[in-house]
Amino acid sequence: MTATPWPGTPAAAAAAAPSRGPRVPLAPAPAESQMDHRSETRCGDRHQLKDRMDSSVRMAVTLEEAPWLGWMWVKALMRFAFMVVNNLVAIPSYICYVIILQPLRVLDSKRFWHIEGIMYKWLLGMVASWGWYAGYTVMEWGEDIKAIAKDEAVMLVNHQATGDVCTLMMCLQDKGLVVAQMMWLMDHIFKYTNFGIVSLIHGDFFIRQGKSHRDQQLLLLKKHLEHNYRNRNRKWIVLFPEGGFLRKRRETSQAFAKKNNLPFLTHVTLPRFGATQIILNALVARQENGSPAGGDAKQLESKSQGLQWIIDTTIAYPKAEPIDIQTWILGYRKPTVTHVHYRIFPIKDVPLETDDLANWLYQRFIEKEDLLSHFYETGAFPPLKGHKEAVSKEMTLSNMWIFLIQSFAFLSGYMWYNIIQYFYHCLF
Repeated sequence: MTATPWPGTPAAAAAAAPSRGPRVPLAPAPAESQMDHRSETRCGDRHQLKDRMDSSVRMAVTLEEAPWLGWMWVKALMRFAFMVVNNLVAIPSYICYVIILQPLRVLDSKRFWHIEGIMYKWLLGMVASWGWYAGYTVMEWGEDIKAIAKDEAVMLVNHQATGDVCTLMMCLQDKGLVVAQMMWLMDHIFKYTNFGIVSLIHGDFFIRQGKSHRDQQLLLLKKHLEHNYRNRNRKWIVLFPEGGFLRKRRETSQAFAKKNNLPFLTHVTLPRFGATQIILNALVARQENGSPAGGDAKQLESKSQGLQWIIDTTIAYPKAEPIDIQTWILGYRKPTVTHVHYRIFPIKDVPLETDDLANWLYQRFIEKEDLLSHFYETGAFPPLKGHKEAVSKEMTLSNMWIFLIQSFAFLSGYMWYNIIQYFYHCLF
C-alpha cells in the first residue's frame, strides 16, 4: 500500500506534477543580432497587417462614398452644361439688344445706359444664381449700405480669390440699381473670359498688374473715368486695392512691411493707393477751400454732387478657405456661408494728399486684419463701435426673380436666333 502524501507538502506537489520524460539539454540562447532580426520581422509583419487593415478601411469608406461622389460629378457636369448654354443664350442676346438700341444712344444717351445697366444687372444676377443654388450664400455685417445706394461711392474690397467677384455680384443684387450703375476695376485677364465683352460694353476697366505697366495704367484709368463714368451715369466703383490675390501677394507685402516698419499682416496685404488716388481726384467734388465735399451718414438729406462715400468692404470665408470661380460654377464644394462686413466713411473724412491717403488706406487694411482675426477666432465679426452686439443679416435672392430673368434670356435667345436665321435665308 502506497502512502498518500499530505496535501500542500513538496511531496504532494511532486506527485501532482505531470511526467516530463527524460530531460533534454536546452538549446543555447540566440545571439543579440538574431533576436533583433526576429523582432524587426515581427514589427514588419505588424506594420504590413496594419497597412492592409487601413487600406481595407479606406476602401470601405470609398465604396460608401462612391454614390455621393458620383452624384456630385454628375451634378457638376449638369451645372457646367447649363452655365455654357446660359452664356450662349444670355450674352449674345445682350449684345443684340445693345446693337439694336444704338439709335436710342444717339437720341437719349441717359435712357440708353439705364436700359443697358438693367440688362447688365440681370446678367450678374444669373451669375449670382449659380452660387445661390449651390448653397453658397452671403451673411452681411456692419453698416447698412442700402441707405447710400443712390449716392456715389467707392467699395474698397480685400481680395482672396476669383469668387470674391461672384460674392459681390450676389450681395449687391438687392441694393436697388447699384449693380446697374456700377463700374468694376478688375484684372485684365477677365477681358478674355466669356463675360469680357459684356464688361467692355458696360464700361468696366481692366487694369494690367506689374511695375512696368503701373504708370501707364493709371493714366488710362484717369482717361477712362473722364469718358465713361459720368457719361454713362455710373454711381459706384468696385476696387481691390491689394492689386492681386492674398496668396500671391502676402510674402511680398510682408517683406515690404518689414522694410518700411509697417505692421505684419497675414489675412490681408498692404494696399496700393495709385488707383484709389486717381479715382478720388477725378470724382470728388471740391469746395471753394479745396477740401472734399461729402455727406454725413446721419444726415442723408444734405447731399453734394460727386463721390460721397468710401465703403470699406471685408470678405471672410469660413476657415479662411476662399471660393474660386470654378467652385462657383461646378458647385462641388459643400454649402458655404460667405461673410461680408461693411463700414461707411464720408468722403470729407478721407485725405486726398498722397502720403496722408496712403496712411489712411494702410489703417483701413490694418483694421481689416483685426476684423478677420476676430472672425476666424470666433466665427463672427465684432460689433460696430458704440454697439454691444454685432448684427448680421442673411442676404437672399428671389427665386421668382431668377426664374423671370432666366426665362427672359432664353426667350430672347430664341427670338434672336429666329431673326438672324430669317435674314440669313433672305440673303442666301
